[in-house]
Amino acid sequence: MRRVITYGTFDLLHYGHINLLRRAKEYGDYLIVALSTDEFNLSKNKKCYFSYEKRKQLLEAIRYVDLVISEETWEQKISDIKEFRVDTFVMGNDWEGKFDFLKDYCEVVYLPRTPEISTSQIKKDLFGDNK
Repeated sequence: MRRVITYGTFDLLHYGHINLLRRAKEYGDYLIVALSTDEFNLSKNKKCYFSYEKRKQLLEAIRYVDLVISEETWEQKISDIKEFRVDTFVMGNDWEGKFDFLKDYCEVVYLPRTPEISTSQIKKDLFGDNK
């Protein structure tokens, strides 16, 4: 079984997120989503509209997602990859190159973003907030 992992906040879930999850799942049989906790987001000065528990419920309802775990620190990626025996790490290409150090542990893939949609833009349009 090929295992894939991706990380994110997934606030204000939209079709760009669904596209990423669908394409990530194409790299394996089992997709793990590491979801940023509310506390971790606050440490990044990032405020979420939905709580961690609500965002987790939404992700668990998506057919491409097999498991949702919590992301509590930047540094946990290597231990997650080892613990869950991950074959492929997937992120949007806005993170291109930033996780290349994980290539010692698994395949690293950067997928193109859905260009016309982003949570930051939705928040800016709705709330005048770019966080």
